[in-house]
Amino acid sequence: MASGGGAITATNVHVSTSGGSSAPVATDRGGGTIIVRGGTYRSAGNDSPPIYSTGKITAGKATFTSTGSEAVVIEGSNSVTLANDTLTTSKAGKWGVMIYQSMSGDAQGGSGRYTQTGGSLTETAKDSPLFYVTNTNGDITLKGVKVGAASGVLVKAAAGQWGASGSNGGTVILSASAQNLTGDLIADRISSITVTLKSGSVLKGAVNANGAAKSVSLTLDASSSWKVTGDSHLTALTGATISGSAVTNITGNGHTVTYAKSAAANSYLGGKTYTLAGGGKLVAK
Repeated sequence: MASGGGAITATNVHVSTSGGSSAPVATDRGGGTIIVRGGTYRSAGNDSPPIYSTGKITAGKATFTSTGSEAVVIEGSNSVTLANDTLTTSKAGKWGVMIYQSMSGDAQGGSGRYTQTGGSLTETAKDSPLFYVTNTNGDITLKGVKVGAASGVLVKAAAGQWGASGSNGGTVILSASAQNLTGDLIADRISSITVTLKSGSVLKGAVNANGAAKSVSLTLDASSSWKVTGDSHLTALTGATISGSAVTNITGNGHTVTYAKSAAANSYLGGKTYTLAGGGKLVAK
């Protein structure tokens, strides 16, 4: 643990904890910097993610495993940056990665950052989203990461037990490069999700299926695509490849995707209805 501005470098260390609130790698009030190089970090206790950041934590070529909590928790305006690491969590009722603000005073600010390049991130519990953001802004960047969510939910942004009711939703900004992403994106009425797919990324899932989100935006570059698995509702859609009356980089699989006719970002769509590759349609609302 590093707190009050402390710093630790751990090289090829092997750590196992079993108690509650016993994160193997953690920063606390006042923040700190931890660099992890190789090694294994395992936790079994309640509220004991292998990585808990109220500061700046970076890791490379290490293995993090949790059976009693999340894989990673970021509180406040702090960060976790990973390169070629393996992360696995299996605890029901938790999340793969949680970004939040507890309001306890342990961490200041409201914008947590999770960055992972290479490696893997796996949530095996069938009721747990891979990413959960609440009462804060979550900036998530993925590049070439093997991700898996047994629940079928990739991202959930929603109010939870922290913060003032009515203003404690989550705001997610997800940027994916060279990524295969499978799972749904869910947000409640006070939460928002913005997704950018680039460098050949593919999203397979439903986005805002119940239409409840405050806003959801999706941007596709020319090399990326979306495979729709359920009716979806977008505030803004940028980068749809249009050929006549068809969109070619979104595979509808028979589902309907709506977009906000009034949104400036959608002006190129002209309020029209388009057919989607593989069946389905894109409709103005």
